[in-house]
Amino acid sequence: MNRELKYMQEAIALSRNGMEHGHGGPFGCVIVKDDVIVGRGWNRVTSTNDPTAHAEVVAIREACAALGSFQLTDCEIYTSCEPCPMCLGAIYWARPKKIYYACNREDAADAGFDDSFIYTELALPFNNRSIGAVNLGRNEAIKVFEEWVNKRDKQTY
Repeated sequence: MNRELKYMQEAIALSRNGMEHGHGGPFGCVIVKDDVIVGRGWNRVTSTNDPTAHAEVVAIREACAALGSFQLTDCEIYTSCEPCPMCLGAIYWARPKKIYYACNREDAADAGFDDSFIYTELALPFNNRSIGAVNLGRNEAIKVFEEWVNKRDKQTY
């Protein structure tokens, strides 16, 4: 068995185990660096009442803690399903070198996890989205950004 398939099978096993133990939906993820698993995650949305506790986010948090870094440089992500928009955003912020996924978004939708409404919403202007968004307090908040720009000891990311 090749190394990629080995790690994917681990992600799939996590998805099944988490589902069978009632932690959340059937999703699992492992993060690998230098042929070592540095992060594992499975969906824990319903067991933790945390809508952000998707497998990929949980695995990213664990991997970053293990590596002592907020980025996953030179890491690979193996996930049992194509990442949803939230997870994809988190993955891009973490900056791994590659994503491997098993099921796709259509497979997820067929199983009751349809994210198509989010993809549709993201393409709309704020004022046309189903959840209203109001720009408020910009004049005060922009000052903090200006302070950040001028901060000499900041750690950029």
